[in-house]
Parts: sequence; C-alpha cells; structure tokens
Amino acid sequence: MSERVILITGANGGLGQAIARAFLQESSSNVVWLGVRSKREQADKLAHENAARCFCVDLDVTSPESWQGAVKRILTQNKRIDVLVNNAGGHADALLATMPADSWRQVLSTNLDGVFHGCQAVLPTMITQRGGRIVNISSLSALLAPAGQANYAAAKAGVVALTQSVAKEVARIGITVNAVCPGFVETDALVALGAEVRQTALMRVPMRRFGRPEEIAATVRFLSTPEAAYITGSAIKVDGGIL
Repeated sequence: MSERVILITGANGGLGQAIARAFLQESSSNVVWLGVRSKREQADKLAHENAARCFCVDLDVTSPESWQGAVKRILTQNKRIDVLVNNAGGHADALLATMPADSWRQVLSTNLDGVFHGCQAVLPTMITQRGGRIVNISSLSALLAPAGQANYAAAKAGVVALTQSVAKEVARIGITVNAVCPGFVETDALVALGAEVRQTALMRVPMRRFGRPEEIAATVRFLSTPEAAYITGSAIKVDGGIL
C-alpha cells in the first residue's frame, strides 16, 4: 500500500490513540496527523515516538476556521489527505427534564457539528484527488438510545444520518463515508462509570466482555483500505452482540 495521509480527531484519548497506532502499524509509509485541542499529553508522546511520520495539529473540531487551518497545514506538508477519522466527542449526561441547555448545545456541537465541519473541510481535497476515506465514530447510543443521553444519542444518530447522506453525494468520485458504532469499550470513560454500573453494562453484552480500543481501531482501519472500496454509507456496530 502506498503512502497515505491520515487525520484523526480526538487523538489524545484511548480510542483515538488506538486508531492512530493501527494506521502507524499498517505501513511505515503512512503519515498520521493527530488533531488535538487542549489535552494532548498522549498525542505528543505518540508523535515523539514516531517523529518522522506522526504529527500533532491544533484542532478545535467545533470551529470551521480551526479545521481550515489544520487542513491547510497538512496539505502544505503532505500535499494530500487520504483518510479522515472523526473521532472527537464527549458526554454531558442528564435526564432531559433537568438537562441544562448548554449541555445540549455543547454535546451537539462537539459530536455532530464537529463531524460536519470535518467532512466539509476535507472533501474539496478528496474530490480533487478523486478518492478518499471518511470514517465517523458514532455510538451504539445512536441505535439504542439510553435514558439520560438525549443529547449524546441525538448527536450520534445525526452522525449516522449525515454519513449516509454524504456517502451518496460522493460515491461516484471514489470517496467512501462510513460510521462505526462502538458499544462498551475499555476506555477511561468506561472506567469512570464505577464498578456497579460497569457490571450492569457487562451483563448486557452477550460476549460478557467489553470491547478493546484495538478492536474498534481495526474496524476503522479496514474501512479505510482499498479492500473496503464497495462499503459506503454503512453504520457498523462493534458491540459484542448487544443488538
């Protein structure tokens, strides 16, 4: 596989790190850009470990101007963008009756608006190249919305619908757009739930174990390969069989 240039948002967290490592391990010629905003310790460490082909770029996914700046920097250095992984996201869970309006807006802005801005920022380049891969990280919550996540579930469901619509728009150009819907995955967010909540979640998984970040990353990487060229507009769940 020839050199590919990959941009991953939310690259400081466990899932973003696993996705970045999957692309770095795929080929020594891959160039991986880590989109980070404030928390960037892990991203900086990964970039340092792979100094010749892994770089951090300042990116606030909620800002169109920040996206344009990040894409411009990547194109200046590498002349192309082959893969975008929209992984940045966040929770602000609450029952709808008491959910602050700011929590609704913040979660929609990060999880849904960020994907919109990202796709819009890279598509002109991918259209010119007549090829590219976009993988949007949605969630099982988009397909099976739990109580207390009206904002997050709505945002992630919006990501699935956006994915399907954009996939139709660019299918003839050789660009694929897909969504991945992880279930419960061993990340810091899952650890923060506490032992009792984790046990309840575990009992919902037919496989009786949580997913590993590397398993989600493997799905993302596959959707980004030439072998996955006929898969587009899909929302692929990776959840141990919950649905």
